[in-house]
Amino acid sequence: MTALSRRLVLAAPAALALPGLAVAQPKPLRVAFLWIPNVEYAGLWVALDRGYIKPAELQWQPGGPNATAPVVTVAAGGADIGYVQLLPFLDAVSRGNEFVLLAATFQRSPLGVISRGDKPIRAASDLPGKKILAQGPNERTAVDAVLKLNKLQGGVEFVPAGFSPEPLLARQGDGYTGFETNQVVTLERMGQTRGRDFHFVSMDSMGYRSYASMIFTTKAFLRSDRPAVVRFLAGLTRGWAENAADPAVAARLAVRNYGRDLGLDLDQQTRQNAIQNTFLRSPEKADAPILALDKEVLAGPMMEAARATGRSNLPAIEDFTDFTVMEEVHRTLANG
Repeated sequence: MTALSRRLVLAAPAALALPGLAVAQPKPLRVAFLWIPNVEYAGLWVALDRGYIKPAELQWQPGGPNATAPVVTVAAGGADIGYVQLLPFLDAVSRGNEFVLLAATFQRSPLGVISRGDKPIRAASDLPGKKILAQGPNERTAVDAVLKLNKLQGGVEFVPAGFSPEPLLARQGDGYTGFETNQVVTLERMGQTRGRDFHFVSMDSMGYRSYASMIFTTKAFLRSDRPAVVRFLAGLTRGWAENAADPAVAARLAVRNYGRDLGLDLDQQTRQNAIQNTFLRSPEKADAPILALDKEVLAGPMMEAARATGRSNLPAIEDFTDFTVMEEVHRTLANG
């Protein structure tokens, strides 16, 4: 090396520090949530808290009942990545959106039917002729699909209901569409005992198979920013893996930090987190990597469930999935 080249090498760090010479920073990844920033996003809160995802490299947008759906936000360019449920995602793809599904946080859906202990609904065959309290069209669609999948006649009577199971306790219906991570916890905190005072049967166990809190992006963004997508999902996967060790950690982060203005209850959030941790593993393949998609499950029971809702023009699995991203994520994590 010449004297001149040595001087240039030695001078380089100082030159970078000169005023007016800005160092390029990676642009934050914009992620649109389906729901409010509670413990449903436990793995993300752990990842941010432990530095697996740098806070400066992420901008998250809360969801909720009055928020714009992530499929709309991502399609409009307002976010790079979004969370989504299966049917709205399939509908968006069928309308021509160039979306790609990357991962599934929960390998089964927490949605199901809650019933009283004195009049249990334990299986799909118990549904016909019942009066079902349902929050909205998505829940009614799921119940109707269960009846169709199980070739049951007779139907059910739907009664509009809110997000509290109290109408069920007041005997305004025989069953209530609720979530194992929400209304089941509410009943437990009211002193009710599952299996005695109330029963819960999941839609999944009745044949209406679905993932929950799936993660998607656009095909264009994946082509242009794949390393950023892989980094995010690697940090998220690590956060979820470590969250399973102690559900109270992410619950505290949700209550005291990320959702501190929402009036979240620490005990409820801790219990919710403990339950949802059991959804990280596939019911079909317990040893499958967490957050990864399963082509056989998607193409088989999930598409069958989607068709049972009356959706006949469904896209081919290959048109809206990328299994290689999570494969790369798990290789990266395995190699340290």
